Amino acid sequence: MEADKPLSLISGVGGKHGFSEEHADLIRQHFRTVCYSDLLINPHLYAPKIQAVFIWKSNPVIQRCLLQSLPSLKVIATEGVGFDRLDLRYIANMGVKVTNARGVASDATADLAMALLLASARRIVQGHQTAAGGPEPTAGTHRLACDVTGSTLGIIGMGDVGYKVARRSTGFEMNVLYHNRTQRSSEDEEAVGAGYCGNMDDLLRNSDYVVLAVNLSPGATALIGHRELSLMKPSAILVNISSGLVVDPDALVQALQSGTIHSAALDVTHPDPLPRSHPLRSLPNVLRTPRLGSSTARTGSRMVQRMVHDALAVLTHPAVPDQVQSESE
Repeated sequence: MEADKPLSLISGVGGKHGFSEEHADLIRQHFRTVCYSDLLINPHLYAPKIQAVFIWKSNPVIQRCLLQSLPSLKVIATEGVGFDRLDLRYIANMGVKVTNARGVASDATADLAMALLLASARRIVQGHQTAAGGPEPTAGTHRLACDVTGSTLGIIGMGDVGYKVARRSTGFEMNVLYHNRTQRSSEDEEAVGAGYCGNMDDLLRNSDYVVLAVNLSPGATALIGHRELSLMKPSAILVNISSGLVVDPDALVQALQSGTIHSAALDVTHPDPLPRSHPLRSLPNVLRTPRLGSSTARTGSRMVQRMVHDALAVLTHPAVPDQVQSESE
């Protein structure tokens, strides 16, 4: 019966940060739902009963005051591997578990990484604008496209997404270098022809394309700054599908304006969204997409299904799949 389903909190249905109606229906198969706006209007009715929170597009924002108002809360289910906006230690101390849909979006995100790399290298957007009747590039602004086949791809962060990017690059006969906290097995390396760089500087110096695929952690914040960009080739292209916080935005703007690197293709930025006057909005050698990494129909549905599965597991089973641990656990 509907009344027997546990109550969950969602950001909303529709709009910029809400679930689609289809995705909301997937949640409603197992949970009753209350939108965050309704919780704010009538907290006494809903707050004591909420057992699960489903985070979608980083919303609702999990602040301490919200957590303290939900005495029955048992699980926070997130759609992605990024959980840098969650105070995991505080949440754990409240007896609440956090899960994420680990691995579900890896294929879609790796696809986007290659799409950004190819579009930036071959100047696809500029070509479309010209073909659609835009102005022909002048001698001062024209840049020849960059070769992809046979070039060197450097991947920083060789987890699930990074490895899938490497697998896709084999179709372009790219030479693959990677930097990771731990080296992959020899079998994994041989399958994609990847060489391990224990020193990230070596990867930066030798790569024609650098793809950032690290999970955001304190050690990864501003991982790429002035020094790291200065090591890259003037012909190199930086692709970021990780987190905007991984790259120092001021250093990136300077590198792009000065010709320290050729160009950048960014699915994520910091801040997000960028202010209207930010140089990354207008530089001709920047290609930006608005967090499209997991934005496919099939991936979105699979993510919501995994979130629901994980939340139900917390409420009904001792073993919790996809649980995120705080550093102290």
